[in-house]
Amino acid sequence: MFDSPLSASAYDVLAVAADADDEQLRQAYRRRLRQTHPDTGGDAAQFVLVQRAWELVGTPAARAAYDRGHGFGADPAPEASRWRPPGRPADTRPRARSYGHPGGWRRERYLTLMREWVGRGVPLEDPYDPTLVRNAPREVRRLLADALIEEATARIVSELGMGYTVWHDIAADPRDSDAKLDHVVLGPSGLFALQSEDLGGPASIRRRELVGEGVEGAPVATVVAMARAVARQARVRFSGAVVVVPDDDLDTAVVELGKVRGIATAVVAQSALSTVLRRGLTGGRDIGGTELFDIRTRLQQVLRFA
Repeated sequence: MFDSPLSASAYDVLAVAADADDEQLRQAYRRRLRQTHPDTGGDAAQFVLVQRAWELVGTPAARAAYDRGHGFGADPAPEASRWRPPGRPADTRPRARSYGHPGGWRRERYLTLMREWVGRGVPLEDPYDPTLVRNAPREVRRLLADALIEEATARIVSELGMGYTVWHDIAADPRDSDAKLDHVVLGPSGLFALQSEDLGGPASIRRRELVGEGVEGAPVATVVAMARAVARQARVRFSGAVVVVPDDDLDTAVVELGKVRGIATAVVAQSALSTVLRRGLTGGRDIGGTELFDIRTRLQQVLRFA
């Protein structure tokens, strides 16, 4: 959770300033251990977070690495440019065909709002500086957090294989610039609408919707509405609608919600997404043969990017 722009930083968890010296940091850690220890009436989950925070900033080397940031910046390097140990061949497995720029729409909005927040005319050398990001308003941080999880989802679905086609950042309604479907995935197991959501903390399901302190709006209802809008444009039927969340935000990796407005729907943790997309959802339908080709052709002709 410390890698999300929405989550508390290690310093927040330890209740100490980011510029505290080593002794102040150590005292804060011991104080928070006493406050959160289950044997003294503390919360077990918070106790674990305190220990995790100390692992990240408890030594000079670890603290320096943490302060340099967590990859809030540029998009992940393409596979061809990643470092590999000597003698290990490149991953040459066929990947899903992908179109669009995952996270691009939200990154553009993030940069615009960040510049406005900092102030016009004020130099903005690094808009992804961790300290700057942590201090930005929540609505600005949410844009970056959602861009990052969109990019993470895109990496997962790209590895489904050559039998799958993926579109990212889809304009769901030409009349509404804010109506966007994050991902459309087509394969033998069906046609899926995906919305990637970083909730910034634990969430649960109530009445077939995500609820929690960090949940804004109605993510399940939103992905179903976006799927229905795209389905009308392209004259296709979706096999499923999925809200993708970080593993830490959900107690159960896969929560199937049944059909919502006629579409099989689920909330899925990132680590389980590939399995769900290969297997399909209960109540969904497989797609094969000429139908798969026809749907792909129709989507290519109709889909527009946000």
